Amino acid sequence: MANAIINVTNLRLRTFIGFNPEEREKKQDVVINLEIHYPADDACKTDEVDQALNYKVITKEVINLVEQGHFLLLEKLVAEILAVCHTHPSVHYAKARVDKPHALRFADSVSLTLDWSK
Repeated sequence: MANAIINVTNLRLRTFIGFNPEEREKKQDVVINLEIHYPADDACKTDEVDQALNYKVITKEVINLVEQGHFLLLEKLVAEILAVCHTHPSVHYAKARVDKPHALRFADSVSLTLDWSK
């Protein structure tokens, strides 16, 4: 079985994330990384678009979710992103990491990663 792994790297978006008053009033930058696995035997054999997982569809759904959402916790945001990935029937594993730049004064970012498998 050919297991395809799609990586979406450093998707930069803005959302409401955090529970402090200033975080609830102003959008903040987040950086999203996705790893999505699906069986690619048919796509490899046929070279037909409808046999492959359309990563643009998933990415657009993630963008809409993040930019329209309000989240208190990174855990909730990452879990919602994973839910988007595994609503697609051919996905059998997904991992999402969200970085919140500038969350800590002396760190480049704080991140949280969750994964899911069928």
